[in-house]
Amino acid sequence: MTPTPPLFMLLLLGLMGAHATVDIRTAAAMAAGLCKTRPTDIVFIVDSSRSVRPAEFEQVKVFLAKVIEGLDVGPNATRVGVVNYASRVKNEVSLKTHRTKAGLIKAVTKIEPLSTGTMTGLAIQFALNVAFSEGEGARVKSPDISKVAIIVTDGRPQDNVKEIALRARDAGIEIFAIGVGRVDMSTLKQMASDPLDDHVDYVESYSVIEKLTKKFQEAFCGKSGGEVCISSPGSYKCACKDGFTLMDNGRSCSACSNSATDVVFLIDGSKSVRPENFELVKKWINQIIDKLDVSDTQAHVGLVQYSSAVKQEFPLGRYNNKKDLKDAVKKMAYMERGTMTGQALRYLSENSFNTGYGARPGVAKVGIVFTDGRSQDFIGDAAKKAKENGFKMYAVGVGNAVEDELREIASEPTAEHYFYTADFKAMTQIAKKLQINICKEDDPCECDTLEAPVAMGTTPLCALKVILHSQPVGFRDPGGLHGRSKQNGSGTAASSKAGPSRFMICGAEDCAVTRDRQRTPQVLHSGAAPS
Repeated sequence: MTPTPPLFMLLLLGLMGAHATVDIRTAAAMAAGLCKTRPTDIVFIVDSSRSVRPAEFEQVKVFLAKVIEGLDVGPNATRVGVVNYASRVKNEVSLKTHRTKAGLIKAVTKIEPLSTGTMTGLAIQFALNVAFSEGEGARVKSPDISKVAIIVTDGRPQDNVKEIALRARDAGIEIFAIGVGRVDMSTLKQMASDPLDDHVDYVESYSVIEKLTKKFQEAFCGKSGGEVCISSPGSYKCACKDGFTLMDNGRSCSACSNSATDVVFLIDGSKSVRPENFELVKKWINQIIDKLDVSDTQAHVGLVQYSSAVKQEFPLGRYNNKKDLKDAVKKMAYMERGTMTGQALRYLSENSFNTGYGARPGVAKVGIVFTDGRSQDFIGDAAKKAKENGFKMYAVGVGNAVEDELREIASEPTAEHYFYTADFKAMTQIAKKLQINICKEDDPCECDTLEAPVAMGTTPLCALKVILHSQPVGFRDPGGLHGRSKQNGSGTAASSKAGPSRFMICGAEDCAVTRDRQRTPQVLHSGAAPS
């Protein structure tokens, strides 16, 4: 057993009462950086056609290994398979073959590219009929066991994918589609599960595919918004870790609202964008605004459009609520001329973030630059000055945008601050990634739980990455978690029933309290405490 500091246990017992029990989802393992999740069969379907160069295929294998490293691999937890395809299909790793991370990762490193055509439909059919079969180690279909396929491809398939992907989804397989480079976006959408925003990803090259690692680890392990919710029987009080602020729902925390931020969008309105795509850009801006904590004291947003000239659409602080902000964005008229990105960056530094234009002293400054083409002027000095001024700069490119220019604009680390997509319709994915970067995820902590008695000195410890919550067993709260004070996130259970409490501890990387319609905590699966 992992020893627990006596002082911590005394505090824990004092909060819960002597007869409490602890629901533990291997908190000690989570503190060590492991992920505990519901049983899942995951099959990677990897394109190794001739368009994928050997060095690029090595980068795909690194991506697979990093995702696997964050999973809870085991015969009763996550099983992983790998299907390699080109004109033919090869089952590289069966779901039944490797039951440890080390064995899986070693097998992945040995995979060689097939270097022929691109028969993606054939690969999906193989996964459906073979890789996800019981003979290859897949578990019997059950609501308690997830089936997930992750497809990585860089081209247009030479066969039909729509019908076979539909059959796979109808069979209960959740499909994620990752496109690289000149991939056909419509094909990705035909393959992926709904909602497409969550299941279709695009990266501009294999060299940055690792950017998606965290997303897929979180997809299977859950997310944390920094909650630390400490409860006693019949009541609860939620707080946030340093760097987070409690949201109005009283149970989730956001890094977006922990301090004031000035955000300025610098938008390319050149003629190459075209009117219909400019409308998509405006929707993209509003998608990001939706996730900001806009108010007098928190996030302020400004908007600048540029082409051959620069136009301030509205300065920081003019609108202090989301509705007015989004209405103003919708009214932005398309300029439709050249592409003077350097001139626009100078305007950002000299005007947009100036106190005379609504910027606040001592407040974090974030610039988000969007462009669809090569700048007609020099951007180097202006981009450097913006970063030297302490502005956090994001660069977003679409279509013919030049990656070297995006990197020059972006803050360090560059891979986290510049984004590219070939298609305006895929900008939704970039908006989601920007939201993650600007604001840490503010989803409530979720938790699959295991029950075990509290025993002095033997309970696993989840360090700071914990959310604690207790209620009397059988408790029904029609108001859910919303009957608490918005100011301090505290509340009191309205139950008169006495009884032992459940006490949940879950790690930052994996979380999830599910509730029925009466908001009763549900134990998703149970077992012995980890030793």
